[in-house]
Amino acid sequence: MYIIAILGNFAILLIVKREQSLHVPMYYFLCMLAVTDLVLSTSILPKMLSIFWFNSREIDFSACLTQMYFAGCFSVMESGIIVAMGFDRYVAICHPLRHSTILTIPVVAKMGLAVVLRSGMLILPYPLLVRQWRYCRTNIIPEPFCAHMAVVKLACGDTHVSSYYGLFVLLCVMGLDGIFITVSYIQILRDIFRLPTKDAQHKTFGTCISHLCVTLIFYIPGLFSSLTYRFGQNVPLHFHVLIGNMNLLVPPMLHPIIYGVRTKEIRGRMLRFITHKG
Repeated sequence: MYIIAILGNFAILLIVKREQSLHVPMYYFLCMLAVTDLVLSTSILPKMLSIFWFNSREIDFSACLTQMYFAGCFSVMESGIIVAMGFDRYVAICHPLRHSTILTIPVVAKMGLAVVLRSGMLILPYPLLVRQWRYCRTNIIPEPFCAHMAVVKLACGDTHVSSYYGLFVLLCVMGLDGIFITVSYIQILRDIFRLPTKDAQHKTFGTCISHLCVTLIFYIPGLFSSLTYRFGQNVPLHFHVLIGNMNLLVPPMLHPIIYGVRTKEIRGRMLRFITHKG
């Protein structure tokens, strides 16, 4: 899974870098998503593999907080990039003649910077709050990585501040981002249904399939994992762990596969690159 994520996302970055025709907003956002996936996978999987392969079950508290920050930060960043990609699809379909003037390179760069700053500032209180709690219970995290709520539950003091702030981040990220994506697709579908022929409707909607798949793969496990941690006291622990791992590990692996299969430009360059190497 990790190897597929690394190779797939590096392949996308290489293809977009080498092909001048792909230097457009859609593929810039795809590159941002690929970089985010690479960092997200690398922040979690090496330690996870050392647990399973070498039985190395200990992690320093500072390293745990660092892992928590990077995992949370790049998850929020991924959500912001998915919103930006949805906005790109909205402009491309609803305002095609103005696409190149609305989404210029400076605008794309500013959107990327805003996504990075938002994620960094929203997640920064996670390790700061967790560091101040006293830990007098077990020091065993029932997860193969330092998930925020898993660490918070080990504290023996009043941790309502961390819990409420985590819920605030969940509502800000998945709530607001979900609303923006939903509004974008309502506008997109409205314009698609105005097209004169079924063939034109199917062809136009086909340009959104990859983004829709990425959106569903990211948000459904993420939302379910966050809610079960806070409100699913009767949910079995192994199910918590399974959903949490799927939320962070499966999307980085599937994203390059989805865009490689569904996007003609990426698929064509990939096949040409493989046959040329062969």
